[in-house]
Amino acid sequence: MNDTLKLLHTHHSTRSYTDVPVSDEMLDQIVRAAWHGPTSMNAQEISLVVTRDAATRARIAELAGGQIWIAQAPVFITLIIDFNKTEQGVRNAGQTQVIHESMEGYGVAAVDVGITLANLMTAARSLGLGVVPIGGIRRNPQAMIDLLQLPLLTFPQVGLCIGHIDKDAPLKPRMDIATFRHDERYDDSAYQAAINTYDQTIMNYWQQLGRNDGMTWSQNLGNNLKQVYFPQVKPIAAMQGLLNDK
Repeated sequence: MNDTLKLLHTHHSTRSYTDVPVSDEMLDQIVRAAWHGPTSMNAQEISLVVTRDAATRARIAELAGGQIWIAQAPVFITLIIDFNKTEQGVRNAGQTQVIHESMEGYGVAAVDVGITLANLMTAARSLGLGVVPIGGIRRNPQAMIDLLQLPLLTFPQVGLCIGHIDKDAPLKPRMDIATFRHDERYDDSAYQAAINTYDQTIMNYWQQLGRNDGMTWSQNLGNNLKQVYFPQVKPIAAMQGLLNDK
């Protein structure tokens, strides 16, 4: 197994960082790795806002639901769906952009955000840094928009903490790979047995960490997926012009 595969096979989130800054050289290498990632139709409809200011990071931590590691990590990157950028290119061609009003547009932009996020995480971890992605910035998207001064046709989709690791976390176990890989056609016949086994496995993991508040995978999903946990996404995205109605 080569070094890249070892890095990917040991992915884990870090929520404890030292106060050592991430060097400009490291940060530039990380950002450039993401910049070189693919986007659908070469639209390049993703932008990054890199935040190092401590007060701003503290505010983002508050908006994300009190995630203190955002304030602790010396770098926070917000990944932006940026149809403002593409709209300017479309106007240059004498056309009118409509893709930002569609489910296809939002879906493909979310995919491209995911690719960009993966490149950022892999690049940072290859330099020995820790990372944790933050979906909680969608808890209050309007406040994030105001804080980062985002224009219409943009949306803060996800964030990423980057920093030097203080206390590292062990690798979290995954569900049986048979629930992930389907050969030739989809087959969920192994799901229920695998879920039952994984519920016990994840509880053993929490117990090893001394986490008395740990829940099974099923319980965690039940608590979160029984509702739209970030209900402001749809109305604020619509106010930004990302209507998702086509």
